[in-house]
Amino acid sequence: MKFIIQGLAALVCLALGASACASVSCAAPAPQIRIKQVVDSAVRPLMAKYGIAGMSVGMTVAGQSYVFNYGVASTQTRQPVTRDTLFELGSVSKTLTATLASYAEVNGFLFLSDKTSKYLPVLQGSSFGDVSLLNLGTHTPGGLPLQVPDTIRDNDQLMAYFKAWRPTYAPGTTRTYANPGIGALGLITAKSMGQDFSALMEAWLFPALGMKSSYINVPAARMADYAQGYTKDNAPIRMSPGVLSSEAYGVKASAADLIRFIGANMSQFKLEPKLQQAITATHTGYFQAGVMTQDLIWEQYPYPLALRTLLAGNSSAMAYHATPVTEIRPPQPPRADVWINKTGSTNGFGAYVAFIPEQQLGIVMLANKNYPIDDRVSAAYAILTALDGRLP
Repeated sequence: MKFIIQGLAALVCLALGASACASVSCAAPAPQIRIKQVVDSAVRPLMAKYGIAGMSVGMTVAGQSYVFNYGVASTQTRQPVTRDTLFELGSVSKTLTATLASYAEVNGFLFLSDKTSKYLPVLQGSSFGDVSLLNLGTHTPGGLPLQVPDTIRDNDQLMAYFKAWRPTYAPGTTRTYANPGIGALGLITAKSMGQDFSALMEAWLFPALGMKSSYINVPAARMADYAQGYTKDNAPIRMSPGVLSSEAYGVKASAADLIRFIGANMSQFKLEPKLQQAITATHTGYFQAGVMTQDLIWEQYPYPLALRTLLAGNSSAMAYHATPVTEIRPPQPPRADVWINKTGSTNGFGAYVAFIPEQQLGIVMLANKNYPIDDRVSAAYAILTALDGRLP
């Protein structure tokens, strides 16, 4: 992997020219052609290596947004990827769920220190009922499985499952990446606000963020823009809805919309003050988990950082195995000198987003194929550090 990245970085430098690679930064808007050269040099080899049909890459550089599109949304129709193409975000959706939960807290609908049983009375007296909302949003409730069990088909069965659940670890001591936790936080958030989760996202949060091509349930009028996903064997596939899928991994969006969300995370434009406060609050550091600081769903690292650190924090071990954590007391306030990121995958799509507030740099990478996370992270690292010019 080290040699792949060195080669990728070399390609980036060749595309920019040695002096440009060293000097382009976010101090002033970089010309679009230079940014595209950097992105091309990283993305085209990825697509060739893994047979990715289509990708859309959003960039925000010094407050200016760009979207670069590659390939086709469907190998059958040959429809090209455009600014309007919708991709499945997978677990990047969790960052939007966290934003909604944070907004609910800012407005007093809930508090992250509350126990789940306060909002789900059926869980009173159970181990899950004693878990805090913060534990749900930081993967630290005590050992939930990665996925909601396939046998659970409705909310009543979900509550029965949570009521019978027993923690493997004491809450707040171990990170186990899990969809049921953030899914439950989304469910509780919507309940605290007295509305349906999907309706809150589609009718309020997305419009409030200026995200005009983002959905949980893609309407018939936009289905033509919904990219076809592909398995590793290039079989067509799209996600099927399930219990807590909307809350944990169900958003479909364009790169243009998602890079706007990244811009909002760096306060690049005016939003309703409480919404901006809520977005910024999701960058609060709550637990140290190996090389990574766990925020409210977001994951952060001091910047600048070495690629090996970023790869370790985004490794399969962090996703599939328990990681002991240390609670940060008091929680670490949001910082600008950090790299903040999140990966997302479904069976037919792969996503990665990252941003560096201090440098006003951000990237969104959406593909209609699930390809290795190491390669997504490495490509984004090559792009952002080339534009920033601060390779560690």
